[in-house]
This record gives sequence, C-alpha cells and structure tokens, in this order.
Amino acid sequence: MLERRHLLNLTFAAQIAMTTVFDFLAKGGPVMVPILGASVLTIACGFERAWFWTQLLRREGRIVNQVLEAARHDLSAAAAIAERSQDLPIGRFLLAPLRLKSPSPETFRLAMEAAGDREFVKMRKGDKLLETVVAVAPLLGLLGTVTGLIATFGSLNIGGGGSTEQASAAASGIGEALITTAAGMVVAIVALLVFRIFVSLQAQQIDYFSDAGNELELVYRQYWYEPAIAAATNALPESASVQPKMLSGDRY
Repeated sequence: MLERRHLLNLTFAAQIAMTTVFDFLAKGGPVMVPILGASVLTIACGFERAWFWTQLLRREGRIVNQVLEAARHDLSAAAAIAERSQDLPIGRFLLAPLRLKSPSPETFRLAMEAAGDREFVKMRKGDKLLETVVAVAPLLGLLGTVTGLIATFGSLNIGGGGSTEQASAAASGIGEALITTAAGMVVAIVALLVFRIFVSLQAQQIDYFSDAGNELELVYRQYWYEPAIAAATNALPESASVQPKMLSGDRY
C-alpha cells in the first residue's frame, strides 16, 4: 500500500509539473514554439556531443600509449591496435600513416595531417546548430516581446476607462512579452555555454593530436626509416666491390 501511495504521489507531482510547464509555454504565446524547438535541439546536441567527448577522452590516452609502444617493435601490430579503435577519431588518425607501406617521413606526416583535418571537421559537428541557436533565440525572444506589446496596446482603451477584461488582456500581453524575452535569453545562454565548452575541447584535441602525431613520426623515423636508410647505405660498398671482381673474371 505504501509503495502504491508513493507511486500515486509521484504521478500526481509529475502531472502538476507538466501542467505548470504547459501553462508557462501557453502564456508565452506562439513565439514560444520555435524557442521550445531551439531548446530541444540544443539539449539533444549537447547530450550527443557530451557522449562523443566522454568516450573519446576516456579511451584516447590508452590507445595512443598502446600504439606508440607497439610501433617501436612492430608497425603491423600498431596498425592493428589503431584499426580496432576506428570508432574513435584518434584511432583513425593513427591508422592513416600506419597502413602505408614503407612511406617516406614526408608521406607519413602528410597522411597524418590529412586524417587530422578530416577528424577535426567531424569534431565540429553541431557547432553550426549551436551558433544558429545563439544568434536566433534572442531574436525570437525580442519578437515575442514585440507581439506581446502589440497585444497589450491593442487591448487598451485609452480614455475609455477600461474594463476588468481589458486589464487582464493587457497584463497577459505584458506577461507574454516578458516570458518570451526571458526564454529566448535562457536558451541562447545555455547554447553559448555548451558551444564554448565544445570549442575548448576541440582546441585541446588539436594540440593532443599534434603531440601524438609528432611522437609517432619520431618513432617511425628512429626505429624504422633511419635504420633502413643506414642499412641500405652500408650495403652499397659491398655491392660495388663485388661488381668489379665479376667484371675482371669475365675479362680473363
């Protein structure tokens, strides 16, 4: 019985809250509809981007360390680790140069830069939406203010005394003007805060990608490219010394 009563109380409280919200939106007038839509888009974009950044920041450090450690011993193993992490930008970024076959350092870096540019564009997903909400929401609030004042002045009977109904209509118009203004500013402020947080995370990722890419390129140069060049250089005199003997043997 207690659980049932508690459930009924929760249901009743939820109904009251929903009624209050709907009454608040109704008092704001028709302009509250696009403002509400902008707030829903902002919240949806914020949750989607928050999930994206949470997954990336939680796993990218471990992936970078594993790829760098494996690259010192086996490039194929490092590429396999990066390939298993292709669901994250850092995995696709590190995989781009590792999938190449014996690239030069310039080609290695070019592959990383191209992959980084693609990933940075994907990281900015939702930025245009938030920028639009930041710009449009205050204008919608201002529009609601204007329509509310129009309704207010339209209901006034200057010099005629005015009735109780006219006073109520004027108060309703003023309330509509204030509600839409406040709602538009709140939505714009929230969207701006979310946008600035994501921009700061993007800037941090650009620096982190640059550091990880430089370290991977250094590992490639130190452990693979330069030893291969040195081995090829040391092998040149031997081949040159063998070739004259063969020629002299053929001559005699």
